[in-house]
Amino acid sequence: MHNNHRHSLFTSFANHTARAAGHHVTFLLAVLIIVTWAITGPIFGFSDTWQLIINTGTTIVTFLMVFLIQNTQNRDSTALHLKIDEVIRALDTAQNSVLNLEDLEEQELEAIHKRYKALAERAEDALDRDDLEEAAEDIEKLAAKQGGSARSNRRAERRKRG
Repeated sequence: MHNNHRHSLFTSFANHTARAAGHHVTFLLAVLIIVTWAITGPIFGFSDTWQLIINTGTTIVTFLMVFLIQNTQNRDSTALHLKIDEVIRALDTAQNSVLNLEDLEEQELEAIHKRYKALAERAEDALDRDDLEEAAEDIEKLAAKQGGSARSNRRAERRKRG
């Protein structure tokens, strides 16, 4: 599938910069800059200005890269969540209650992780459907404590009625 949509200037710049920053040539260039700076130390008498050049340069690059890489990571993470959500939604046997796990607190995620780990250990080869449904109910209870999603709230209402 070909994407014909246009990226904003910032998105294009962030994507390009993140890819370039992770390239091996960029790393080698950074090492070359550090080695050149270190070699020039005796030439400049290891002066305050000589030290300030590397400190200022690395601080500026680090400061800007944090925002660019975080922007790229946020978009990648959101896209990945959406793709996984679509797979979960499309599978008849999947538990839709796991769609919004990223909204839970760390302790709640850990509790769910332990629950699924225990299920996997007990099941050995395949997870038991009843256990999965029970785990999904536990997840929904946790989500309900957090306000839950509209979907999980509707599901909880249906269970109460029937």
